[in-house]
Amino acid sequence: MITLNLKNMIGWRSQRKIVVFSVDDYGNVRVDSKTARDKMDKEGLKVMNRFDAYDTLETRDDLEALFQVLTSVEDQGGKHPVFTSFAVPCNINFEKIAETGYRRYHYELLPETFQKLSIMQPNAYVGAWDLLKEGMEKELIVPLFHGREHLNLKVLEEKLISGDHEVLTALQNRSYTSIRSSGYSTISPMAAFDFWSIEENERYKDLICDGLEAFEKVYGYKPNHFNPPGGREHPIIHRPLKEQGVQYIDTPLLKKEHQGRGVYKKVFNYTGKKNALGQTYLVRNVVFEPTEDRGVNWVSYAMKQIEAAFRWNRPAIISSHRVNFCGHIDPKNRERGLQALQELLKKIVSRWPDVEFMAANELGALINSDS
Repeated sequence: MITLNLKNMIGWRSQRKIVVFSVDDYGNVRVDSKTARDKMDKEGLKVMNRFDAYDTLETRDDLEALFQVLTSVEDQGGKHPVFTSFAVPCNINFEKIAETGYRRYHYELLPETFQKLSIMQPNAYVGAWDLLKEGMEKELIVPLFHGREHLNLKVLEEKLISGDHEVLTALQNRSYTSIRSSGYSTISPMAAFDFWSIEENERYKDLICDGLEAFEKVYGYKPNHFNPPGGREHPIIHRPLKEQGVQYIDTPLLKKEHQGRGVYKKVFNYTGKKNALGQTYLVRNVVFEPTEDRGVNWVSYAMKQIEAAFRWNRPAIISSHRVNFCGHIDPKNRERGLQALQELLKKIVSRWPDVEFMAANELGALINSDS
């Protein structure tokens, strides 16, 4: 209880009961299918976490089931809960990489990914892209910028050159997962903006510009909110984001900020804090990961965190991941996540009839208008 209160003591305040769902990893292909997962298992690739086991590109059934849950609840103004989906617009182009003999990286736009999967796995993906766009039109899901793709290019390119078994096996199964080590203590294979040397951030400027241009092509608008894969980036990349119209940045409360070559400093953040460029930080203060086994009741735990936020007149920014609502590999995983989400939403509107649901960038705009 002390921790719940401490993390809400500083930051932007409002008497309004605001609930935001910030959900990472949409648009990303991690595991292609159950068939691919089974083949990778036989080749010795380990399932190290639930992402390796269940995290697939959102299917038609995933989206239909999610939207059913979201539309079953309304706030005081008649608005449904909205998923702020921190999403990527690009994925690995597996065919083109194969054509290079797995030596050079190529990417494709998300609609092309959905189109290919609609042919290869029609039972799962026919109509999925159209349904996602429909969900956007109804403001049930609001994609915002999570990077161009959900992988670290430095690591992937080096492993292609070295012929790394895990990477080649994953790519041959149209996946990018179960990679045990990046080769660097400071880089996760999935974290797009991790680095070893500070100079590597220079490359990210072009990647950000290209990624934001791709995002607009895919989703139809310029995103104004950024959250890096893995939640890690150096503030040096905030300037190109700012120049491209990004006003809001998701960041941890206590950030372990890499300065290069394994040197870190701790930075304290809070919702409403502004950086030197005038961008506004948003800090998630509620964790909701219902398919992660931590021995906790996730609904009760989330409710306690929301209560603490509202006690301090703070918005409740709920952190989650797409994997909680993925059922392509195991429908029971999706059922478990959505049942918990349904229960949480019903408890929220019952406990706080004056609750307001909004997207993360809506909250950012509200904070800025109030400052």
